[in-house]
Amino acid sequence: MSRTSSFAGPAATLVFVAALVGFGLALPGYSQIAHPVAVLGAKGVPNALGFNLLGFVLVGALAVVTTLGLRRRLPDDAGWTLRIGAQLTLLSAAGFAAMGLLPLDPTDLDNPASSLHATAWMLWWVAFVPGALLVALGLRGRPQWRPLARASTAVALLVLFVALLAVELMPAGIAQRLGYLGWLGWLCIASLGARGDG
Repeated sequence: MSRTSSFAGPAATLVFVAALVGFGLALPGYSQIAHPVAVLGAKGVPNALGFNLLGFVLVGALAVVTTLGLRRRLPDDAGWTLRIGAQLTLLSAAGFAAMGLLPLDPTDLDNPASSLHATAWMLWWVAFVPGALLVALGLRGRPQWRPLARASTAVALLVLFVALLAVELMPAGIAQRLGYLGWLGWLCIASLGARGDG
């Protein structure tokens, strides 16, 4: 698991970017600037199942592997702050995967299917933001974990900004992608940070 987790974050990033670009180019009229990522996996959209399996479920599964690896490599004297933070980032990864299992219905954004997708999206960011901040707090005073501690703070604030404010300041597609790419970057650093010996 530890060896796999060190590659899972970068793999998740590559898979997500490839799926986003590839399926986006294959869907006529799709705009990476204007359209949310979930449109590629929405009900009735060509190749939606493929995107959901790759872009959400596989990426989420790789994120789970990353966060499990991080949790298992925490310092032996890690306190509750750090352990709860790691658990929340694991829950966030599961929420990301759930978005692919609960696809959006573009014909009715208020129906149960769309509501479940929105709930999975909320689970992703609502769990990640406090989780990453607790990870940063729990890693204070540990020089070998400093890159992860700094990244955790920065990405938590970025995701919070994207979820609550960015859509008012920039196109929704750009705002959402900033949040996802920040989270994927955090996964890459968590993969590397997990190599520390605590």
